[in-house]
Amino acid sequence: MKKVLIANRGEIAVRVIRACAEAGYGSVAVYADQDAEAMHVRLADEAVGLGGATAADTYLSIDALLDAARRSGADAVHPGYGFLSESAAFARAVEDAGLTWIGPTPASIDALGDKMTARRIAQKVSAPLAAGTDEPLAGPAEAVAFAEQHGLPIAIKAAFGGGGRGLKVVRELDEVAEAFDAATREAVVAFGRGECFVERFLESPRHIEVQVLGDGTGTVVVVGDRDCSMQRRNQKLIEEAPAPGLTEAQRAEIHDAARRVCGEVSYRGAGTVEFLLAADGTISFLEVNTRLQVEHPVTELVTGVDLVREQFRIANGEGISFSATPEPAGHAFEFRINAEDPGRGFLPSPAVVTVLRVPGGPGVRWDSGIEAGDAVQPAFDSMIAKLIVHADSRDAALVRARRALRELSVEGPATVIGFDRLAIDQPEFATDGFAVHTQWIESALLPRLEPQLRPAPMEDTGLQRFGVEIDGRRVVLGVPAALLRGFAAGAPAGEAPAAADPAELRTPAPGSLVRWTVDDGASVAEGDTVAVLDAMKMETPVAAHRAGVLSQSAAVGDMVAADAVIGRIG
Repeated sequence: MKKVLIANRGEIAVRVIRACAEAGYGSVAVYADQDAEAMHVRLADEAVGLGGATAADTYLSIDALLDAARRSGADAVHPGYGFLSESAAFARAVEDAGLTWIGPTPASIDALGDKMTARRIAQKVSAPLAAGTDEPLAGPAEAVAFAEQHGLPIAIKAAFGGGGRGLKVVRELDEVAEAFDAATREAVVAFGRGECFVERFLESPRHIEVQVLGDGTGTVVVVGDRDCSMQRRNQKLIEEAPAPGLTEAQRAEIHDAARRVCGEVSYRGAGTVEFLLAADGTISFLEVNTRLQVEHPVTELVTGVDLVREQFRIANGEGISFSATPEPAGHAFEFRINAEDPGRGFLPSPAVVTVLRVPGGPGVRWDSGIEAGDAVQPAFDSMIAKLIVHADSRDAALVRARRALRELSVEGPATVIGFDRLAIDQPEFATDGFAVHTQWIESALLPRLEPQLRPAPMEDTGLQRFGVEIDGRRVVLGVPAALLRGFAAGAPAGEAPAAADPAELRTPAPGSLVRWTVDDGASVAEGDTVAVLDAMKMETPVAAHRAGVLSQSAAVGDMVAADAVIGRIG
């Protein structure tokens, strides 16, 4: 390998670009129109525009990414996490184009990325496993039948999903059908495929995962384990390594099960095997993520292993640089710094970052995709950075985390920083008596959080494209929208805006209108959910602000800004 194209954006693209620089590889960034000035574009050796503004046209477009690789002369592709990182079709297309795929084989992605096939493999190697379906559900009726047979709660999951998207936990029988439909829609938007399966949901479990590396010939090395129980909307917020409070028997069981599951497919590259640990000690295999995880830095800090460099070694045919699980040294925490307002139910908060003060000092790492002045884009994920701390013990790491979170300041968007400060001071998070579980945030902390100030509406930061002729050749120029607004600054001002109509139904966040839940002309009560947005990859409800008759003015599929008018309730 000589030149690596990073088929991603934001924090993970920056992480891989830096690893390329240290390994002696050239790096190629790719970007959607609104990311033309993003940090990962600025840091890479080269950058290639993908010619679009949506995920489907850019970071999820195999054709656009392969064309970028061809134009740049890249000979390898690193997919990061999210987007196409677990797409066997993309991996095959990369290899068919004669490029090196820095990840698992397409066959492994097919086997383990499909959660139902992964369940069957887990059964074959005697991994601990809860009851569930082994084939995609044909429709909501099958989910209802499973719930009636096995009882509630159940979890409906996207077969090709991850990161909490396409996952719905259901506790009432009359909500199963709608949850199935919602999980399917989320999966199609996020992953391009909507197949779902169902399994028994372990109430109030911990989320434990095992980091592995495989050389592709049958050797699988466990690097370590993590606890990722601090979640909201089934997406992780705070992770730590090693997982606290496990008995030696439990740790041995999940390490051995992870090794067997991945060894069954001769796994190649970095991967994560996830388990649930119930309060009664029951362990159940959850899924395999056939990629690098967001939370990989906590494992790096306690083991000294650079997981991205190991990915490079394995893709180059050099194998894994060690043969046994490293003994963890100390303890590490990772805080995902998301542009979300916890006091509004973790509502996405895209905005320009006007102030950014980053903590430093011993044992503090900052992995970021933004700098002051950058925009948090509404079309993509809400995570803008990760704060990782490491110390000799869990208690010492907590002290360091409190100090680093006090130093950290992000202004512009609402963020989860205040939530993080509150969460780690709760008695349930203490080393003695650790009692956090995957529903703990919603059940214990969410009712106590105050909303933050809403950020100002964000101006368009994308490109406008024009065809021009230069020296007799026609080319397309992408011009920043802000520049065009500057040219037009001298234009006469329009009329002052009219006063807001109290009947207007406005959106709580920018996104795509997924569906109306109430018919046009129907009567609604204050607080009823009348529409659903896909906002920064998660479904966000739009509630009626008052009682009355709904009149719709936006269509399903429309892209809307924050505080946009999509109807009236009169």
